[in-house]
Amino acid sequence: MNAVAETISDTATPTRRFSVTPILELVILGVALGMVVTTYLVISGNTQSQRLLTPPLVALLLVANLVPLVALIVLIGRRVAMQRAARSPLGGRGRLHVRLVAIFSILASVPTIFVSIVASLLFQYGVEFWYSDRARSMLENASAVAQGSFNDLKDRVGSNAEAMSIDLARELATGMPIDDPIFTQIFAQQTLQRELSEAAVLRELPSGEFQTLAILNPYEALIEQQVSTEAVRRIKGGFDRPVVEDAGGRVRSLTRLPQSPDLYLYAARVVDPNLLERKARAQSVVSDYRALTERSRTLQLQFNIALLVLSLLIVGLAVWVALEIADRLVRPVGDLVKAARDVAQGDLATRVPTPKADDEIGTLATAFNRMTDRLQEQTNALVATNAQSESRRALIEAVMSGVTAGVLSIDAERRIRLINSSAMALLKPGEAPVGRLLAEVAPELDALLDGEAREDIVQLIVGGEARTLAVKITRDEAGQVLTFDDITQQLLDQRRAAWSDVARRIAHEIKNPLTPIQLAAERLQRRYGKKIESDDGTFAKLTDTIVRQVGDLRRMVDEFSSFARMPKPVFREESLLDIARQTMFLHEVAKPDIRFTLEHSGPAPLVSDRRQLGQALTNLVKNAIEAVEARTEAEPDGEPGSIAMTIREGDEGQLLLDIADNGIGLPAERDRIVEPYMTTRSRGTGLGLAIVKKIIEEHFGTMAFTDRPGGGTVVTLCFDTATLAPMAGTGGAVDEGSPAALTRTKNGKQP
Repeated sequence: MNAVAETISDTATPTRRFSVTPILELVILGVALGMVVTTYLVISGNTQSQRLLTPPLVALLLVANLVPLVALIVLIGRRVAMQRAARSPLGGRGRLHVRLVAIFSILASVPTIFVSIVASLLFQYGVEFWYSDRARSMLENASAVAQGSFNDLKDRVGSNAEAMSIDLARELATGMPIDDPIFTQIFAQQTLQRELSEAAVLRELPSGEFQTLAILNPYEALIEQQVSTEAVRRIKGGFDRPVVEDAGGRVRSLTRLPQSPDLYLYAARVVDPNLLERKARAQSVVSDYRALTERSRTLQLQFNIALLVLSLLIVGLAVWVALEIADRLVRPVGDLVKAARDVAQGDLATRVPTPKADDEIGTLATAFNRMTDRLQEQTNALVATNAQSESRRALIEAVMSGVTAGVLSIDAERRIRLINSSAMALLKPGEAPVGRLLAEVAPELDALLDGEAREDIVQLIVGGEARTLAVKITRDEAGQVLTFDDITQQLLDQRRAAWSDVARRIAHEIKNPLTPIQLAAERLQRRYGKKIESDDGTFAKLTDTIVRQVGDLRRMVDEFSSFARMPKPVFREESLLDIARQTMFLHEVAKPDIRFTLEHSGPAPLVSDRRQLGQALTNLVKNAIEAVEARTEAEPDGEPGSIAMTIREGDEGQLLLDIADNGIGLPAERDRIVEPYMTTRSRGTGLGLAIVKKIIEEHFGTMAFTDRPGGGTVVTLCFDTATLAPMAGTGGAVDEGSPAALTRTKNGKQP
């Protein structure tokens, strides 16, 4: 506890200085480097001599290097202790760590230095004898004895071979041939008497090769091949003694027979294996000893360096043990400090390990863990309550996101608190609408709150498109909740249904008297046209006016009938390209002053009703022509009129048809141009685009109007080929009961 208290007090007085200053550390480092350099100079002073350094000098160098290096390790351990203490939860300068490092370093360094000195001296004095002149002389004498025995054997073989050559030459001088059995017997006796293992008489041929004339106990079959070329060369060079050679396990000799220049005596003797082994062992020992002698100083230095490194490792191990012990003493208090900081940062799950020892630190750790348990229980209760609130809020948001109606909650200051996805889609308020004023997002809805009404109909413009919303308002003390539905399409469907009923009634009431009127006017013109003569042709003009106006009324009635009772489409495999090309051709012939273009990438197969789709395209091209003519009348010097049709493929199996013109463009009320009886022309019925829209919808397609860059209009028809493909061969037949348009030939008869 005193050590821990000192550590804590050390954290409270971080400005206190230690006795070991950085200057002392630099001095010790300089001394250590200086001793290393000095040792190197002493060792490398006489690099050519491999004699051992004296034991006192080696011990002095060892101590001179060991002491500053040990001190340097202790200083490094001190700095490591200070850094580890600074990283610990307690912080501070680690006085406890430093003290333990100093104590353990002293306890380990002093014995290590003394043991190193003693070990070095013992090694030096022990090795000094083995590298002395006396030991070297003993080994060299033993090797010389073994070599001398072998040399004596070689001399005896040479002497015997020389004497044998003289005796054989004497016998040959008497005229005895070599192949005589008596010569062979004499040759064998000479070989045995001379203690030779094998012998042979060889003749040198003119080609330089040898021929065996007499042989005894050959060691190898082709003995002439064992003759050394070097031996022959020496003999021919004037060497008058036998040439003796060492041939592994044999000693062989070659000499020339006297008075016979071309005859040679080859003799050999097997050497005792024990003699060869003693000779080889003696030579190996001497060779190894000489190699060790040449490396004597290196071995001496290696031993002392190993001793130095081992001593430094022992001191370093002592420093490491001191650091570990200091950590174990400080760790419980550090864990408690760290846990307290974690709790302060909100981590209530942290706990401190309870020491096994029943002491004050263990009691403090137990009390701390109990405190954190209580805090965690209370926090969990708060988290559970908050989770329930969050769950209810998530449920409300899920319900709101699932309904199709737009829901908007605002506070007392009319700032948006909550908005669901349907309201986002209807109002398109932009990014981050929550927190903004309702007047910024939807001023029409904000104006509605100024009144007392709980339900109302509001019209607003969103993204350039007019929408009609049915709004319900719920008020409370905290704010207000607005619920609204988009009834724009519903109102449009209601108006369309009403106009369809009106059109059906008008067509029925007007169409019946049109035929008699037209017939009467035509009959008057035929019967009385020639009888009633007028200078200005008034009668003819009046009858023509009646017929023309009846035709206009009939066409209007036909449009009413088509809109009110359009037959169901008959779906067949058709080509949108053929339908568009036929439509383009009819108008291209009638309007040569307008440039028509058709762009496509293929036949564009499409399951459709060819008659109805052709009617829709004809109506759209007719509207485009009228728009181009209106622009040409307003701007006579403008660019020529042009109408372009483009067939292209869209994404996910869609087929698109674009009809672009450079006419007067879309009207101001562009959102209502497809409503029945909505027209901007004086003679228009307002049913053309309504009929086109109905045809496109029955083909499961969509129609869009956009502005053409540079002026004009682009009408885009989009068909889903995947939806239309299974419908081939289905649909209603042409309504045969519908009244046909009345047509007559020139003679007035009905065809």
